[in-house]
Amino acid sequence: MTTPQDVSDAIPADDPLALFDLWYAEARHSELNDSNAMALATATASGAPSVRMVLLKGHGPDGFVFYTNLDSRKGGELAANPQAALLFHWKSLRRQIRIEGRVESVDAATADAYFASRSRDSQLGAVASDQSRPLPSREVFLDRVEAVRKRFDGRAVERPQRWSGFRVIPAAIEFWQDREARLHERRRFVRDAKGEWSSSLLYP
Repeated sequence: MTTPQDVSDAIPADDPLALFDLWYAEARHSELNDSNAMALATATASGAPSVRMVLLKGHGPDGFVFYTNLDSRKGGELAANPQAALLFHWKSLRRQIRIEGRVESVDAATADAYFASRSRDSQLGAVASDQSRPLPSREVFLDRVEAVRKRFDGRAVERPQRWSGFRVIPAAIEFWQDREARLHERRRFVRDAKGEWSSSLLYP
């Protein structure tokens, strides 16, 4: 039997972006490590999938932003097939959010601003890394980092042109809340061609 408490806990059918903000803010307080971590799924032009963890570095009405080496596997797949899916899983809250949509590149000014905000060691690592390419040994990579450190000694580290960001523009967002006895709650929002959101509950 459904109780009043069950109803009051229902995922609201309002603005999914506002709901994301609320859940994300709660996760920032409850998750011990990397509350902004998300699984990013991409696929080749022929549909072969791959997935990895990345960090959310910006979000708002225009989408969800992360950064990477454009020559990496995910960079190449997004260039060939600009569609992606994201998954946030917050174990402390027993919640997850799935996001699906098309992908676009951030502009150079946005990428420059975020790169400048990173720690210097992270900047040096981005310059030194041929991400996703074969590496003979870890020593080779660390030697390259030191060489880059010397090259930029006494001056700002320039953002490599091959390093930038992507924005996932959501076409669908699904919220999942754990419930007792695996009677979980799911609500999926879908955006139409006019940008309006509609939603429905899904069986768990």
